[in-house]
Amino acid sequence: MIHEHEVKALLRDAGVAVPRGVTASRPAEITGAAEVLAPPLVLKAYGPGLLHKSDAGAVRLGLASAAQAARAAEEMRGRLAAQGITPEGFLVEEQAAPGVELIVGLVRDPAFGPAVLAGLGGVWTEIMRDTALRLCPIGEADAREMLASLRGAPLLSGHRGTPAADLGSLVELLVRLAGEDGLWRDLDLGEFELNPVIASPAGAVAVDARHIPSGRPSGTPRGPAAMTDFTALFEPKKVAVVGASTTRPNFGNMFLEFYKLTGVPLVAVHPEAAEIAGVPAVPSLSDSGADYALVAVPATRCPDVVRQAAGVPFVQVMSGGFGELGHPELEEDLVTAAREAGTRLLGPNCMGVYSPRGRQTFVGGEQGRPGSVALISQSGGLAGEVVKVGERRGLAFSRVATVGNSLDVTPAELLRWLAADPETAVVGLYLEDPRDGRALLDALMAVRGRMPVSLLVGGRSAQGRRAAASHTGGLAGEGRVWQAVADQCGAALVASQDDLIGTLAFFQAHAARADVPGDPGVLVIGPSGGAAVLAADVLDGAGLALDPLPPQARDALTALGLGVGSSLANPLEIPVGPRARPDLVREAIAAIQARRPYPDVVAHVNVQSFFTYGDTAEPLYAYTRHLAETQALLPGTRITLVTRNGECAPPGVEDEVRAVAAAGGIPVYRSVEAAAVAVAAGKRHARARAAATAPA
Repeated sequence: MIHEHEVKALLRDAGVAVPRGVTASRPAEITGAAEVLAPPLVLKAYGPGLLHKSDAGAVRLGLASAAQAARAAEEMRGRLAAQGITPEGFLVEEQAAPGVELIVGLVRDPAFGPAVLAGLGGVWTEIMRDTALRLCPIGEADAREMLASLRGAPLLSGHRGTPAADLGSLVELLVRLAGEDGLWRDLDLGEFELNPVIASPAGAVAVDARHIPSGRPSGTPRGPAAMTDFTALFEPKKVAVVGASTTRPNFGNMFLEFYKLTGVPLVAVHPEAAEIAGVPAVPSLSDSGADYALVAVPATRCPDVVRQAAGVPFVQVMSGGFGELGHPELEEDLVTAAREAGTRLLGPNCMGVYSPRGRQTFVGGEQGRPGSVALISQSGGLAGEVVKVGERRGLAFSRVATVGNSLDVTPAELLRWLAADPETAVVGLYLEDPRDGRALLDALMAVRGRMPVSLLVGGRSAQGRRAAASHTGGLAGEGRVWQAVADQCGAALVASQDDLIGTLAFFQAHAARADVPGDPGVLVIGPSGGAAVLAADVLDGAGLALDPLPPQARDALTALGLGVGSSLANPLEIPVGPRARPDLVREAIAAIQARRPYPDVVAHVNVQSFFTYGDTAEPLYAYTRHLAETQALLPGTRITLVTRNGECAPPGVEDEVRAVAAAGGIPVYRSVEAAAVAVAAGKRHARARAAATAPA
């Protein structure tokens, strides 16, 4: 561990304020050395065994003179000796004025590299665990967002008569540590912690500092590799399948059947057969003439197969049994084989690629219509579910790639390419280990505000980080890094597969309304009862604001016959059901939006009521058509439909409602909770877009 006064010298050189201080190797030297300092003074011992000084009794505050500091040092040396600790020396500093105590730290995340953390510090660090995290480098806007997101932020702005801290100096401190040219670039991280930083009206002062190098070279992140054109991956002119059997059907045979259904030109690779299941066969991958090959043979055979792939631009290894099962040597051999063959490797341990436009598939059945939604997934099974369930709910995919262990082609590389793909407008990602987190962060930052991104991460609660010697390391290692990535990049971090599909559906439906602002305002409209109250609670919990209706809108609604027996408020209660006017929702929304435009409208219906009090689905269809007409009339508003209790409808009704709504550009959800996640994701992207296009 580097001594505190040496760390503070680094901070001083970087422009970070630290207390004036002196060092002395023995107590007797303190009186003369510390005479230049203005009391009250702080005394600290330093040396081996003093990582946590307070715990060891190696800190004294409020000393009135240099002579008193010398006497305190003599007493401290005796107490430390009783613990078997011999200090190398003593640091004496001017005691900082009181203020709000913060923790600011730098740490190297295993996946994403250097990160900065800020939060309530001092004695509150472990108790409150109130922190914000960002990946380096950050800008002033990031620093301000970090501080504003803290639960303790009101303390910095002045609370119950206390003076406000100088927020500008705190922002400057964060940027000097973690900005584009910050101290993080020169440090060996390790861990680097300032705790506390005291923030007061006079500025921000780092009164304690700790640096624990990792012993690794520091360096800065490398730039992106040359771009690969992945068009042939998603739109191959010919596909080869390696591993199909003539006697015992296996995964290879299954994929042959999948591809036969899409009609893509197809060849099987088999050492002896001339054809398999009606598909012509060749003895070696090098004879296939394919530009995409799917390999489904045991893991030990995969490297030899891939070595035959000269001339095949892309090879996808479906087989598992590599590093995920404790065989990293097979992974090394597989990567070497791909390099020798001059091919790009997808996987291993992945299902493949799906693209209706290119007749690419890894799922059975008829392909959906081509669309603009892309998906990158480290799980083939989850990707298959998202494709099938998503298409049932109206998603139309452009490109889907499963990448498994990502030994060669990484999620970051695919995202960079998709950002320039004219067929893709929305991207979803399911990740467990990003492989190259820094490259992924760069790719996400490159699309920030330009392309909506929804991010689902597995294993956030158990990332397996090493035990940390500092608070920074411990607090940064609690699964917060992915939230920091999402916050920094404007991506929507979701918690479930259903929310991944739901957010992608929202982005797809409202792609034409890209200029709708991202302020939190939402209008909720639907039938009366507790459902409206619960909806308000759910939306509020998602960070959305149900701003009250303006008086002019209430007058217009009264003219429509609303407000009898209920208040005219947000949520707005209107009759919806088999005996209600289906066009009332259109008139009510139009009346409100003409007087107080809400960027988002969430309309909810109780599907069960249409069939409890009626005997046909036509009133529900009519309601949905009027809602779709409303969306057409309001291009500056995003409308979302919630069909509560949809399982009470006869078979096919929900699908028809979705189809009618989709034709009008409206996404449909079965719960307010799902809709709230999607609406919040849309607003997050809108805010990122506004920030990305704002004048510098």
